[in-house]
Amino acid sequence: MSSDADTTIQSDTQLGRCGLDHTRAERPGRGVIHTWGSTLIPTTREAPSDAESPSHILLSRAGYIRKLGSGIYDYLPLAWRTLRRISQIVREEMDAAGASELNLPVLLPIELYAGTRRDADYGDLLFKVTDRKGAVAALGPTHEEPITELVKGSINSYKQLPINLYQIQTKFRDEARPRSGLLRCREFIMKDAYSFHTALEGAGGLNETYDKMYAAYTNVFRRCGLDFTAVEAESGPIGGSASHEFMVNAPSGEDTILKCPVSGYAANVEKCEIGDRGLHTLDAEPTGELAEVHTPNLPGIDEVGKFMKVKPDRMLKTIVFAVTRHDGSRHWAIAVVRGDHDVNEGKVKIAVREMTGDANATVSLADEKAARAAGFAIGYVSPKVINSVKGTLLIIDHDAAQGGFWASGADKPDHHVKHFNWKREVGPILADLRYVKVGDARNAMAGDPSPRATGSRLETARGIEVGHIFKLGTKYSQAMGLSVLDAHQQSRPVIMGCYGIGVSRTMAASVEQNHDADGIVWPPAIAPYHVLITVLKPDAPEHREAARTIADRLASSGMDVLIDDRDERPGVKFKDADLIGLPVRLTIGDKALAEGAVEFKARRVPGKGEIVPLSDTVAKCRAAMSG
Repeated sequence: MSSDADTTIQSDTQLGRCGLDHTRAERPGRGVIHTWGSTLIPTTREAPSDAESPSHILLSRAGYIRKLGSGIYDYLPLAWRTLRRISQIVREEMDAAGASELNLPVLLPIELYAGTRRDADYGDLLFKVTDRKGAVAALGPTHEEPITELVKGSINSYKQLPINLYQIQTKFRDEARPRSGLLRCREFIMKDAYSFHTALEGAGGLNETYDKMYAAYTNVFRRCGLDFTAVEAESGPIGGSASHEFMVNAPSGEDTILKCPVSGYAANVEKCEIGDRGLHTLDAEPTGELAEVHTPNLPGIDEVGKFMKVKPDRMLKTIVFAVTRHDGSRHWAIAVVRGDHDVNEGKVKIAVREMTGDANATVSLADEKAARAAGFAIGYVSPKVINSVKGTLLIIDHDAAQGGFWASGADKPDHHVKHFNWKREVGPILADLRYVKVGDARNAMAGDPSPRATGSRLETARGIEVGHIFKLGTKYSQAMGLSVLDAHQQSRPVIMGCYGIGVSRTMAASVEQNHDADGIVWPPAIAPYHVLITVLKPDAPEHREAARTIADRLASSGMDVLIDDRDERPGVKFKDADLIGLPVRLTIGDKALAEGAVEFKARRVPGKGEIVPLSDTVAKCRAAMSG
């Protein structure tokens, strides 16, 4: 059960009084026995002033982590044991999936980003340092560039592929506002893996390895004892095509997940599709004469709506995007959604690429200064601007492509219009499919039609991202010149995949999901120790002997044991036991010991403990570990 190689029973003055054997265990698979007094567990009754999330509060109070600086934490002995357990589970599943472990530098020469320009994508999130010679380097947030450079210099033939390489390492991101302890910090522990292929399909192809990684991640989080959901996701600054996030289900999660209760489909907000929304029309008759309204000093659509006495769901929100084609030419696109909806940049990107036939076109929110110079009245744009800024693409969300009353921007600062009508205001270009597309352009919401089950509606849940897998394709290999000779001696760019797990984030996410009013409730597989033996009278010889006997039996069966040998009041020990959250507490006291027994208490089970004969403690504890 234990993955720790260290089987030493540590000693200190308290341990000496308990009379425990200090020698190293000889049998393989034996658990460890440590004492509270010989390690560092600085529990407190007060949480740090900046702690808000359950994991930040409890990991700090229970003596697992200590803040050293903004977004920077010490991992104390209890935390480090849990992190080692998580890392070992990750290693076992990665190795079983055919990946090989290595270790790459943390300090990355900035020149590595010359081809991918991902330093620009990361922006201020990328930590940069300058050495004494003026050379600039980055602290690695992920390692796509160095791993690509390594493989580029190590292989040259398709016969050497596929290969999957991984590491578990400290990463860095310069978060502007670190928060929630280990959930959003600037230094963190992560497993990142990268696979290399000559094909997408078939044996050895990217899709085969992607499926293996999906299964490995499922095994990792299941073995960690977590309730999680795998969701379809956007790739973000990593790039690539298909991707999935693994989300720990927790009410305190910062990410919204949308699920279909019938089909099991799940996706994050950025990726979630919306099912059939019925017919749309751009041919409806006007509801009245176009009326211009002066709307100065109104910073948002809600304020504009109140001023105009129009509900947000009867207003049109028009967002301007910059488009750069693969040939370098620059264009504009506008996306229109209802005022109570949010434009989905990923869906707009897909629509633009379909309309232009350019699968490599880049699409991003327009720079306000450049957009104004091109003729867009940012904040007051209406769909009819496609007639004045020639060549602009128009993507209309299905819910906005309807008849009835609409209000819109007036294409001039501080002005909006009432009774906007698609046919009257935009005109014949609406029928030109080269420039206009009606479809899905907004973020999905609870209650939207499911894209996988007719008649079903999407439901929302909260989650914490702990893993993310990507199909990168040739984004990095082409940018960095990684190619191999195929069977016909033709040079071909290597196809890549990328797979990350936040190890320290997984520890925090587990606490977010597994805690109560008294403290942490660890799943047995990742608890720092399996059993806490609370000795109420550490100076009493019979208590010491019982602790020695029970601990030795538990360790011999593979369980790791922590003995609370402190000279503290029982109430303090019991509160600390609940706070640190080990799966089982065994209490050695006079009354139970007189009956040849101890008090057994499973942390996950509410209420008082039960009296268990000394001879049954190992079996009882083992049952609790697997229950």
